[in-house]
Order: sequence, then structure tokens, then C-alpha cells
Amino acid sequence: MDQRFTGRTVVVTGAGSGIGAGIARRFAAEGANVVLAARRKDRLDALAVELGPDRALAVVTDVTSQDAVRAMVEAGAARFGGIDVLVSNAGLGVAKEFEDTTLADWRLVMSTDVDSCYFGAQAALEHLKASRGSIVQIASASGLGGDRRLTAYNAAKGAVVNLTRGLAFDLGRFGIRVNAVAPSLTGPADLASSHADLVERFDQRRALTGFSTPADIAGAVSFLASDDARFVTGVILPVDGGITAGSGQPSLF
Repeated sequence: MDQRFTGRTVVVTGAGSGIGAGIARRFAAEGANVVLAARRKDRLDALAVELGPDRALAVVTDVTSQDAVRAMVEAGAARFGGIDVLVSNAGLGVAKEFEDTTLADWRLVMSTDVDSCYFGAQAALEHLKASRGSIVQIASASGLGGDRRLTAYNAAKGAVVNLTRGLAFDLGRFGIRVNAVAPSLTGPADLASSHADLVERFDQRRALTGFSTPADIAGAVSFLASDDARFVTGVILPVDGGITAGSGQPSLF
């Protein structure tokens, strides 16, 4: 694999599992030092051992706390000498009918999905100015349209989409690029066997059958963060098998 990030340092939030862990593995495979941030110490420590303790730093972090995010970024910069890439991946959704969605549900989704991106960009900004670095945020196909029973998540990921665009304009003068990846159904290789009905329902709406894996999302993230995308900013890249390319109508024939 190309070593596009040798000597560079990448921060990944929500790195304890799933897409975040896949992104961390991809950057490490391309030569980066990786700062791993999430709530679960056991998962972070295991991933740091896997990636190599000399090139991975695990920092238990509550991404809904600005102070915690700032401390995590500073720990990574102190350990590796700076920050070149920030991947704001941490997020969650609450699946409820709107009338059953409480203020606590709303605040939890917004703080985890949106505030964390703001906190990360603020904390890393001076380091990214110095490195003329890059931010990649994980949005969602759910931020590009509406879904049943996901009102808060739709709103939060929609905010991430336009935060990405706004930051691209605000930070471009510093040479900082800001992009986002918008996944749809993503899971491990055995997702089709463990959730066959779910995958089949998605297949009815996608141009490509199946689903993305964390490695698929990681490939898109690493491209957007790399010098290969040096003139790409403000882009929301769907990695969704074509689901957002559709009109949403059922088959007419």
C-alpha cells in the first residue's frame, strides 16, 4: 500500500470500533501516526497495540466535551509533533418516532454528531494551519435526505454536511481542506448473513447490491485527506452504492 502519510499525524474520533477503527487502520497502513479517540479504553488500547504503540496513541475522550477534545488533540500533538489530519467520525443516532423523541435524545445526537465536529476543528485549528492540513468529517446519506424515525439524526448529519461546506470556505485561506464522506449501510463482512432482511431492503434502493465495509469508507477518507485530493474541498462524497443517486421511487416496471 502507498505510504502517503508517512511522517504525518492523523486524529480519528470514534476510533474504538466500526468505521472509526477501519479509518485508523487505513491511515496506519499508509504510514501515519494515529491518535485514537473514543470512550472505551479497552477497545482503544487493543487497537493501539494492533497498530503499534510507537505509532498509535489511545486517548479516552468524551467528544461531547470541548475540554476533553482539546486535551486529546494536544496530547496527540505533543506526542507526535503536530496534527496533519482530523477525522471527525464519532456519531450516533436515535431511532424513534418524532413525537417520542425527547429533548435528551435530541441533545445527545446533536452533541455527539455535530458539537464533536465543531470541538475537533476548533481544537486542531492552529496545528492544521501549521501543517496546511485537512479535515474529513463523516456525514451520512441520512444527512442528504430524510428517513422515517430518524429526525434527530437527519438534522445532525445535515448539519455536518453544511458545516463541512462552511468550513471549507472559512479555512481555505489557511490552505486547510475540509471534506466529508457520506456512508449508507455499513457493516462487517458477515452483515449479509446476520441481517439478511436489512441488506435485501437496501438492495431494492441501491444501484449496487450489498453494503459498504469500514474499509470502503476508510479508502474514501484517506483519498480526501491525501495530496491526491489537493484541490478538493467542500465535497460531500457519498459512499453508498448509489442509494442517493436514486429518485426514491419504487420500481415502475
